[in-house]
Amino acid sequence: MQPKHFISLLDLTSDEFRRLIHRAKELKTNKDPDFQPLKGQVLAMIFEKSSTRTRISFATGMAQFGGNALFLSPRDIQLGRGEPLEDSAKVISSMVDCIMLRTHSHEMVTTFAKYSSVPVINGLTDLLHPCQLLADMQAFFEHRGDIEGKMVTWVGDGNNMCHSYINAARVLNFKLNIACPEGYYPKQTIVDNAKGRVHIFNSTEAAAENSDLIVTDVWASMGQEGEQKKRELAFKDFQVTKNTMNAANSDALFMHCLPAHRNKEVTAEVIDGSQSVVFDAAENRLHAQKALLEFLLC
Repeated sequence: MQPKHFISLLDLTSDEFRRLIHRAKELKTNKDPDFQPLKGQVLAMIFEKSSTRTRISFATGMAQFGGNALFLSPRDIQLGRGEPLEDSAKVISSMVDCIMLRTHSHEMVTTFAKYSSVPVINGLTDLLHPCQLLADMQAFFEHRGDIEGKMVTWVGDGNNMCHSYINAARVLNFKLNIACPEGYYPKQTIVDNAKGRVHIFNSTEAAAENSDLIVTDVWASMGQEGEQKKRELAFKDFQVTKNTMNAANSDALFMHCLPAHRNKEVTAEVIDGSQSVVFDAAENRLHAQKALLEFLLC
């Protein structure tokens, strides 16, 4: 029988997504050190990209659940010396209970999933970042209740986070406005598959009108550092400011997946202000990851 993987939010039904959120909230509130559903199980964590929240949340989650996590860098295993992905997936999955990858190529994760005998988790690719959305949505549910029918505004690059917000809009049934400069739009196929839930704007304030949540990310993601100056020019009018928040609903929340550059993609007064739940969402990576591991492995 094929294991259940978590490569995209589209791997979840609407009910499953909501159950994960509510389970993460329970795990956050009720911290029982004797509850160890993954005792004796091992998570292999393969990192081609650097990480703070992903590495700590998965490693801590496994430890709190009684399991173990192995940090694997391509520099230290045969994968980095050209061993075929198919072979690596077969061998690694024969020795562990779950595999999490944080890498550039989305195809690397899908290939691992195809040849793995255990669940595979997408810890981030250049295309998608579904784990962050579990934490973000948990934060919204905690502060404002269910997001169904709400309006969310994404400001900035049409990147992996933007793509994951589009997928979340599909699964949880909310509307998504995207304020983005021309040439940096999200992939059209992902937008088209959202069936009218997504609208693209060239004005940040126009996109933010009547929104319940404003979200942004860095202008240049990992691997795009050489484009920093070019992107600063392209995105200079796509910064989340107090004016952006004022254009949204009065109780709108602000989120950012971190790390953030204050006074670049978001002003300091917004990310450190009363509407920001950035650090709630960051902490939620632990609780959401634990809920996900329990969902896949129990």
